[in-house]
Amino acid sequence: MRRRLTGAFVALAVVVAPVGVAKAASFNVKDYGAKGDGKAIDSVAIDKAITAASAAGNGVVEIPPGTYLSRSIHLKSNVTINIQQGARIVASGSGIDAPESNPNSKYQDFGHSHFRNALLWGENVENISFTGKGVIDGANKLETGENIPAGKGDKMLSLKFCKNVNVTDVTFKEAGHFAIIVNGCNGMKLDRITVDSPDDRDGINFINSSNIELSNSTIVASDDAVAFKSDYATGKTFLSENNVVRDSTIQSTENNAIQFGSETCGSFKNIQFRNLKVTGASKAGLGMVSMDGAVIEDVVYDNIQLTKTASPIFIHIGKRGRCPNSPPTGKIRNITYRNITGTNLTAPRDIPGDPEYASTISGRPDSKITGLTFDNVKLTVPGNHKESDASKSPPEVSGEYPPRIFGVRPAFGFWIRNATDVKFLNSTIEFDKSDGRPAFTTDSVQNISLNGVKVERSTGANDLQWRKSSGTSVTDSTTTTGQALRAKTN
Repeated sequence: MRRRLTGAFVALAVVVAPVGVAKAASFNVKDYGAKGDGKAIDSVAIDKAITAASAAGNGVVEIPPGTYLSRSIHLKSNVTINIQQGARIVASGSGIDAPESNPNSKYQDFGHSHFRNALLWGENVENISFTGKGVIDGANKLETGENIPAGKGDKMLSLKFCKNVNVTDVTFKEAGHFAIIVNGCNGMKLDRITVDSPDDRDGINFINSSNIELSNSTIVASDDAVAFKSDYATGKTFLSENNVVRDSTIQSTENNAIQFGSETCGSFKNIQFRNLKVTGASKAGLGMVSMDGAVIEDVVYDNIQLTKTASPIFIHIGKRGRCPNSPPTGKIRNITYRNITGTNLTAPRDIPGDPEYASTISGRPDSKITGLTFDNVKLTVPGNHKESDASKSPPEVSGEYPPRIFGVRPAFGFWIRNATDVKFLNSTIEFDKSDGRPAFTTDSVQNISLNGVKVERSTGANDLQWRKSSGTSVTDSTTTTGQALRAKTN
């Protein structure tokens, strides 16, 4: 039937593709048998669409609105998976791929050692994109422990030896042990993603991976929210370098918000954290541990707000050595904290240990932390400790890494042990309730300087305590009310 247009002239918009640029082929999962009704298992149909899109080269797998109950989905190179708004990929309670065997499993936990027991996984894949505003949902069907029953998975998106991966706008919910785990990957951009997993475990683990950017995202997890690690799950390690986390909100309800380690076989270099809000961490807000021989260097934290954080800044060198060939003690050097603020610095949840610990820098006699700069760091700590706590001497701990291992610190601001070349510039340390400990206590530290620093006056005898330390320098620094700082050297 012919239709007649009446009234004003109607302009038809014509979209012309640029000459020489072919439109990517589209592959709708429903054309391959997916139901999207939340009842049928749709992962077979999704796999077929992925295979077709990969064979076509840079094809787009379209997942329209609906609920797609899925077992393991197998990723291939040169594919975009567009999870449309209103679409949900939901984990099945059974039928997830079995964990592959791994001769190196003794060097890391079960979840780190296996990659295929995941809702979505790919190995040696490249040029993969996830787009759309849909949801990948574990639906409380993904495991978080070490002994995983047959047919169950413990991770959501698992990538091994990948290149050029982009994830945009997707939401990950109830993610099991990991929302995203990548190992041995190079080139990855995650933008505007959401991880909503406050009662599961890790948010995102970047392991042995470089040229990563996480931006404009919200990450909430129970365990490590955003972590850089280096384990031996692939039988080798890589230098992790040139990684950026920026313009995001990050929260760990029971562990570390931003963390290096604990798995630290390989080294890390040139990592940046910028323009971040840490809205909770029951352990460290900004945590860094070298437990297995890693060198961690040239790291910058800039413009970061910390709230509900038990230990604002935590650095520790241990000697666990959970890697082959008895690795030497690791090193941490050239770390900068700039424009850091912290308020309401107590844990958001009740976990083992105390709800708050002073910021801690703990090297080892055989490996001192070197080259630390704190510039415009402003922390308001809980306080309320007695003066006798200033005499505490925390134990040397080699094999563990949570902040609680050192107990009450002998300072309300920073406790620093086995470090050299430490600078505090234009910084302020205050407390909510009066505290009898010094603002700073050092043990076996060489060359520490305070310039333009203000601290709230301790109710104890000293504002600064230098123990077995040398090369101390205090210039243009006072209490917050302008009084001279009282220092004790022993």
